[in-house]
Amino acid sequence: MNTQKRGQTGSRFIVYISGLLVMSLGIVLLIKADFGAPPWDVFHVGLYYQLGWTIGTWSIIVGFFILAVSAVIDKKFPQIGAFLNMILVGLFIDMYFLLPFIDTPGTWAGKLLMFFSGLVINAYGMGIYISAQFGAGPRDSLMLALKSKMGWKVQNVRAAMEIIVLLLGWQLGGPVFLGTVLYSVFIGPLAGVSLRQTQKLTDHLLLRLQRKQPLLKHMNVKAENQREV
Repeated sequence: MNTQKRGQTGSRFIVYISGLLVMSLGIVLLIKADFGAPPWDVFHVGLYYQLGWTIGTWSIIVGFFILAVSAVIDKKFPQIGAFLNMILVGLFIDMYFLLPFIDTPGTWAGKLLMFFSGLVINAYGMGIYISAQFGAGPRDSLMLALKSKMGWKVQNVRAAMEIIVLLLGWQLGGPVFLGTVLYSVFIGPLAGVSLRQTQKLTDHLLLRLQRKQPLLKHMNVKAENQREV
């Protein structure tokens, strides 16, 4: 991490947490829409159906095992951001599930609206947290480790991972429906657009904050000098 990034750690951490909050909300909306969950969440919900606990808890447990596999493949310890992502996303998912006003709509139109809202919110949350550059989440860490080890293209590695967990989740009774297919088709392009936009916005905000810091220090020193006089 270079000196400029070290000086922006606090600001980037706020951006990172904000992105995880937004992304987790998108995940919950996608599941609550009852239109078919994303592949990883089909797996988490399937585990919840079969073994109990909460969906967020299973997200954390699965994330832990994924990080362990990534570390073995990559032969290096995952970044702290991967652990934060694993724990916080699980906690945020369970937090959103406790909110009584986030409920499954009673009509198909309502379900579609909730699903596509969740899709967009999920993609932009992903873009926001990645733009903070605190490290990839567990699933992205595994994807990058497999890409490095096997020499496959990123999209092929990701597709193989998601097909496997989707089949496992389906066997466990997870919610597979049209939305699962729609998510798989649209999340890539949406995430690409959101990452470009959010990275520009994050860089702009951090640059503005960095420019304000010397001014604030100067004002504080000036105020101290005036008090001494």
